[in-house]
Amino acid sequence: MSNPDSPRGGVSGGQERSDGGIVSGGQERSDGGIVSGGQERSDGGVISVVLAGGGTAGHIEPAMAVADALVALDPTVQITALGTARGLETRLVPERGYDLKLITPVPFPRKPSGDLVRLPLRVRSAVRQTREILDEVHADVVIGFGGYVALPAYLAARGGAARRTVVPVVIHEANARAGWANRVGARSARRVLAATADPGLGRRVEVVGVPVRETITSLDRMALRAEARAHFGFAEDDRVLLVFGGSQGAQSLNRAVSGAADDLASAGIAVLHAHGPKNVLQLRVPAVGDRPYVAVPYLSRMDLAYAAADLVICRSGAMTVAEVTAVGLPAVYVPLPIGNGEQRLNALPVVGAGGGLLIADADLTPEFITETVRVLLADPPRLTAMTAAATLAGHRDAARRVAEVALGVVAENRRAR
Repeated sequence: MSNPDSPRGGVSGGQERSDGGIVSGGQERSDGGIVSGGQERSDGGVISVVLAGGGTAGHIEPAMAVADALVALDPTVQITALGTARGLETRLVPERGYDLKLITPVPFPRKPSGDLVRLPLRVRSAVRQTREILDEVHADVVIGFGGYVALPAYLAARGGAARRTVVPVVIHEANARAGWANRVGARSARRVLAATADPGLGRRVEVVGVPVRETITSLDRMALRAEARAHFGFAEDDRVLLVFGGSQGAQSLNRAVSGAADDLASAGIAVLHAHGPKNVLQLRVPAVGDRPYVAVPYLSRMDLAYAAADLVICRSGAMTVAEVTAVGLPAVYVPLPIGNGEQRLNALPVVGAGGGLLIADADLTPEFITETVRVLLADPPRLTAMTAAATLAGHRDAARRVAEVALGVVAENRRAR
């Protein structure tokens, strides 16, 4: 799973323990020395940061954005990401060039089951593994983003009988309603950062937004517009609707927009639609003169997709809202109708600022596309106002801010020694 071309690391190898954990070997420091597990580092110079945010892209992408920001601030920083063998991090982290160490996953069962009975044993095992990793890499700070690996990281950082050293924790909560791991971790964290002012963490938080990768935050949509539209086969003066529902697509978005394809074509609206790799759209044969309806399984160049679009229809996961507002793109947000309602809460600040519309999944129909979206795309002044509002609602510097806070915590700890 490692990336041999990566300059910064890959999935940690080492030997497999009897409890299923991974015991990693020593890591080469930037000064050429070897940092081996359990030994005190004498140079005090290289900062070691452990990132805990595995499982889904919504946890991993903010962690990787912060990793990049840390390296930009201090090229010598040592980054270690925690993950599990079942998570997307086994691919995403090595692709970004960072070291990944695997621990036992600790998913919280939503219903009484055998998994709930086994949960304490899994937690103890994962915490023990994580403590060993914190010792091995001489962690100076843990930055947690929630997810399956976050709780073991927070508990391990508190120290314990086998590990007396306490590692300071910085928590970032991306959603408007915090998950259980971050709710537990926030009780003892040194700093708690969040995308919104009150994510339910039981204490005052610092609002920084959601960390987004630099390729998105630095995007100049207008400067890239001509290239982006040529890339997808649109004319420079086309009105372009972008549609996507996450990496797997969204059936309700697919049905509504493809069902309005005739009306969109008659209005001269072009469509860029990422429908998901397992889904297929049933589209009519385009008539002569129709603007393109470009349907693809997924979009590997989201920067070009954002630059090509005038308006987007999308879900409102924390990362999606963060990216769309970071690039200043007007949006129709359609929250996922399952879960605890956090997607609706994620979109509310942007919608309240005038940067988007909010519609329930059940209300997204071809008629809504025809009556609302088509009219909106024919109103350039309103789109311009929504663009300005979306831009103001975004946080382009979130990743750098989280990185600065973490490095500040390390500096405070070292001064206190």
